[in-house]
Amino acid sequence: MAVTVGRSRQPGTGPLVLVVDDSAVVRQALTAILSAAGMQVEVAADPVIAAEKMRRRRPDALVLDIEMPRVDGLTFLRQVMAGDDPVPAVICSSLAGPGTDVAVQALEEGAVAIITKPRIGLKGFLEESATRLVDAVRGAAVARVHRRGSPVGPRLDAGAVLAPGRPRGLTTTTSKVVAVGASTGGTEAIRELLQGMPPDAPGIAIVQHMPELYTGAFARRLDQLCRIEVKEAEQGDRFAAGRALIAPGNHHLAVRRSGAHYFVEVVEGPPVNRHRPSVDVLFRSAAQAAGPNAVGVLLTGMGDDGARGLLEMRAAGAHTIAQDEATSVVFGMPKEAIALGAACEVQALPRIAAAVLKRSA
Repeated sequence: MAVTVGRSRQPGTGPLVLVVDDSAVVRQALTAILSAAGMQVEVAADPVIAAEKMRRRRPDALVLDIEMPRVDGLTFLRQVMAGDDPVPAVICSSLAGPGTDVAVQALEEGAVAIITKPRIGLKGFLEESATRLVDAVRGAAVARVHRRGSPVGPRLDAGAVLAPGRPRGLTTTTSKVVAVGASTGGTEAIRELLQGMPPDAPGIAIVQHMPELYTGAFARRLDQLCRIEVKEAEQGDRFAAGRALIAPGNHHLAVRRSGAHYFVEVVEGPPVNRHRPSVDVLFRSAAQAAGPNAVGVLLTGMGDDGARGLLEMRAAGAHTIAQDEATSVVFGMPKEAIALGAACEVQALPRIAAAVLKRSA
């Protein structure tokens, strides 16, 4: 279901902001802060009321809580972004702390910024954070957001970062490299995959579509939950048994080789498939550096990032695995890879860890 919006505000006036929060105290505080900054403010106690107001008059930005009656904020955000004229949204919620699944999902669903509010002392916090809040909302009001799934700007492939090439000099080592890619739904899929890995599991490199400031917290959370070491990748980190490296937000991650050893390079460059980090970049680099010594895994996600890279890995002799539809939150990326013939096997999420271990033994 998509949210229908009415006509835009009249020119010559400040941006119109719709605050959606079930707390009267928060609505009052946000109204005072945003109005003092020259913005027009309307409020709604829940998304059902907000949707009705948006049908009458389109706001320039939303300030949206997560935990609300009747419809939760993430569901409403998803509905807004599915409309013909999506409205940029700032999430303002105590549930959306840096690195939390809620924050990551909100960003994946299209939120342009997140303000984390505490569970107590809300009014004082919002007043102290007024400048940050106003900046976020002003930025959202002029942001160019697009309907989920619609084309946005030029689409670059992995060649924008790594030139095509064939694996070279791979006969002197049998060390295995595992490359994993995921997007929507990937935070939990990666957790399940890594929790199935023993302490002597092969070295793993992971791209999860996630912005800066969140990948480090994501890696630390996984490190606490898993038997293997999990860390945000840094330049020159080596692949090692029992270690997984998470691509840092806003940077590509590439597999490199020096003699018989593999390491990662944190790579600058434009977005590939509109993502940075991109799964296609990781997979192409794994194909080039490791060839048949690699295992590629493509998990749940929207779009097709990683599908062509997985095909390159298979063509280079790697064993490739795609998550099945039944266990995917969004059967987009794996579906595209399967359609290309890029997957040697299709597996349910609970079986992927065992499949990786079997092929990397």
